[in-house]
Amino acid sequence: MFQRVAPVLAITAIFLTAADGPKSQDLTIHEWGTFTSVAGADGSAIQWNSLGCPDDLPGFVNSFGRGVKVNLFGTVRMETPVLYFYSPRELTAHVAVQFPHGVITEWYPKAQVSLDQRGARLPPNLNGIDFSMRESAGAVEWSDIKVQPGATPKYPTENKASRYYPARETDATPISVDGQAEKFLFYRGVGHFHVPLSARVLNDGKILIGNNAAVPNIILFENRGGKLGYRNVTGETAIDPPVLDSTFPRLQKDLETMLVEQGLFAKEAHAMVETWRTSWFEEGSRLLYIVPPSATAAMLPVQIEPAPQKIVRVFVGRIELITPATTNVVKAAIAERDAATLNLYGRFIDPILSRIGAQGTSLRQVPGFARCQN
Repeated sequence: MFQRVAPVLAITAIFLTAADGPKSQDLTIHEWGTFTSVAGADGSAIQWNSLGCPDDLPGFVNSFGRGVKVNLFGTVRMETPVLYFYSPRELTAHVAVQFPHGVITEWYPKAQVSLDQRGARLPPNLNGIDFSMRESAGAVEWSDIKVQPGATPKYPTENKASRYYPARETDATPISVDGQAEKFLFYRGVGHFHVPLSARVLNDGKILIGNNAAVPNIILFENRGGKLGYRNVTGETAIDPPVLDSTFPRLQKDLETMLVEQGLFAKEAHAMVETWRTSWFEEGSRLLYIVPPSATAAMLPVQIEPAPQKIVRVFVGRIELITPATTNVVKAAIAERDAATLNLYGRFIDPILSRIGAQGTSLRQVPGFARCQN
């Protein structure tokens, strides 16, 4: 059986044993999520303020550090994993997720969340604290999950739009935890670990990709002023930027097909792309790739009771690329005090400034700049 995790912000170690309870021949679990990183000059993932701009979630979602300024510097932002249940009969489930080299930052419904800083003591005032993810081992656990086929609960909503809601547009079985109804288990986090790919931008703009873990699918994407382009990548190779002659419907179709081939249902694949369409496809250049299942299992172990008949976990890696095209645009925008252009790069602006040798103070001279606009 599971050993329960410590309360939120507890500084005790977490030990979760493998599930040894009954198996359910009726239960299927599907999960999708994103690991976002920024490629450094040598191609490896660099540290950045990975918490980014957290206000893209509804107010009912639980959040570590909500209402205070907390900087979480890690190499990876684990974004919006959602875990779906499919069952023809009612059952009670128990789910525990470990994050061996990170912390859980947001979650819904109610859960027990542990932040383990390996003995470090957290100050009473979190405002402005910079946490290092190197010595962290977080976890989130949902107990007494009611899986309720046929139920028609009223899910929480707010009047403003959010990328949280598209994930509900599936045929997953409704669930309830401590009276909070939802279509899935939701969580996010910040971690410090290596990702399966390296991506070095060469001086001529080519991308040198190192496929370190037999990554099955890699897409190089670029958006310049609303013009889109992408190409599929195989093996370890240096490739030119894509020609900007594509359309979003074509890209969406290809991505959803790729996700279905990895085991997601069609509605789940569509929900995932819809969730991230304003982020994956924003201004700039990036790699999108399928994280090998073995890497997902190592980075984010999960235990479920009762053990499902089938579990599918599909994570998309996103590597933000700081290309010559990007640095040239940002340099020009700073010189021209063009806030609209700078705002397009949102939470990635600091790594870009670091690459070009500029300081964040440069942006204070740009009226209208809002780092967390996107």
